[in-house]
Amino acid sequence: MILFPAVDLKNGQCVRLEQGDMARATVFNLDPAAQAASFAAQGFEYLHVVDLDGAFAGKPMNAHAVEAMLKAVKMPVQLGGGIRDLKTIEAWLDKGITRVIIGTAAVRDPELVKGAAKQFPGRVAVGLDARDGKVAVEGWAETSHVTALEIAERFEDAGVTAIIFTDIARDGLLKGLNLDATIALADRISIPVIASGGFASIDDVKALLEPRAKKLAGAIVGRALYDGRLDPAAALKLIRGAA
Repeated sequence: MILFPAVDLKNGQCVRLEQGDMARATVFNLDPAAQAASFAAQGFEYLHVVDLDGAFAGKPMNAHAVEAMLKAVKMPVQLGGGIRDLKTIEAWLDKGITRVIIGTAAVRDPELVKGAAKQFPGRVAVGLDARDGKVAVEGWAETSHVTALEIAERFEDAGVTAIIFTDIARDGLLKGLNLDATIALADRISIPVIASGGFASIDDVKALLEPRAKKLAGAIVGRALYDGRLDPAAALKLIRGAA
């Protein structure tokens, strides 16, 4: 079980959104590299980064901030937002990103994901962000007509290393993870699933360690860390004690 601290980038700053709404952004740190270093010092082992501007623009928009973070920490980094073609995937992997997260292109261009997963084994993840069961794209600005399961099933046996499943309705609202939906997805596919959206407290950590969640590979935590609602030391101690 990996707990991924999240750094969401908007205008080069570290922010958190509510339900993916760019107009409801709270700036938590003007220096993303310093934030990444802080998470490393707290004992986290894997960083989750999203280029929010890139997700809307369809191309990387916060490259300088991401590169500064890569210089600031030694831990692996997974990156999503604006990754829509093979050239961008290759560029990020060359710069030191451990794995890229493909969201919109996984819906619009599944062959890109399959090709990239084959070319870069273990380094391509798929981000499925669901609103009322249907997957949203273009930085969550548009909702598609397909379910997360339908898209996830496309990538069975494709070499995708993980599915990151986000419940948009809960994201940034500290309502707790939607483990029912996340576990239901994990039970239907063989690809490891990471829970995201709504992480609120140590109770979420405890829920992740229950037997029913054993198929989940981890969870992403954002606002709960920034707001001080989750004590990193207590959370990591719980996870390591259960290992």
